[in-house]
Amino acid sequence: MRKLLLGTTALAAAATLSANAALADVSISGYYEFAYQGRGSEVAANDGTSMSTDSEIKVSFSNKTDSGLTIGMVTEIETDDGNSLINEGSMSIAGGFGKFVLGGNDGAGDNYAIDAEDVVAEEIQATGTDTLALLDTDLESTAGDSNKITYHIPAMGGLTAGVSLTDDGTDATTGNQNTTSFGAQYAMEAGGAAITIGGGSSTTEQVSGTVDIESQNIGIKVVSGDITVIGATASYEATNADEEANGIGVKFKVNDAMSLGAYTVKVSDSTGTTDEEYTNTGAEVTYSIASGLTAYINISDYDYKTGTGTGNGTTADNGTVSKLTIKATF
Repeated sequence: MRKLLLGTTALAAAATLSANAALADVSISGYYEFAYQGRGSEVAANDGTSMSTDSEIKVSFSNKTDSGLTIGMVTEIETDDGNSLINEGSMSIAGGFGKFVLGGNDGAGDNYAIDAEDVVAEEIQATGTDTLALLDTDLESTAGDSNKITYHIPAMGGLTAGVSLTDDGTDATTGNQNTTSFGAQYAMEAGGAAITIGGGSSTTEQVSGTVDIESQNIGIKVVSGDITVIGATASYEATNADEEANGIGVKFKVNDAMSLGAYTVKVSDSTGTTDEEYTNTGAEVTYSIASGLTAYINISDYDYKTGTGTGNGTTADNGTVSKLTIKATF
């Protein structure tokens, strides 16, 4: 009797799981990148060539309840050689009230910020001697993909917006505190062009008596036919840091298989203790080899300067970085 009862229970559980699985929409996607990069620099230690890989598998579940809620789950797993960490993992609850995202994912500011380098798919940041937080015009958030609560309002015309809260689990005497992030975008049509204005902000509370970490971004994106133009600015403030970045990017779609992108960004920090300046001008050629297989050719010319500040990077540097990336998407 006991064996029969256990067997019946197991069958019922399996049937329930199968029924629930049948109700959910499941999506599996992924990508794999292989890159070959060369760098010429004034700093000999930075010169040379290298190979790198980046890959990820994304598993998504979605289920609509009888009450009209859409419940989702997303897990992104890093899969390149030597790296098998969970990149992002979260659940979502959506309905007429908007959408809640709970777990490890981007904050609201990251969802709506517009960066001048969005015109290229493969950014090159020639770091090595600088102490800058900003290297482009994107929002710089300390929360990253840590666990958080994010709420997105229902779209109202062309307006979308959201807010998120990250609790780092410490008290007011031990270090970084909660991070609050806001973001919004407004999309409209004007003169035959699609225009999007967006931005985000992030504030991380610090121990009493120290400066909170704050970052802001605002940008505008204009798409007219085959041409995309983005202008953006960003700022970052913290102890001994008062950074500002400005940039512009342009992308031209040559045909269905090829596009060209170019950008220039300048970042400066002149607080006295960290006197630095960084400029980066780059270009990208994107070519679709076949369905799901794309090649990217990138080149970046950078210049990093130090001033008299005592906390800046130790060595001025300038040079050129070139990279070939082959990406397969599934």
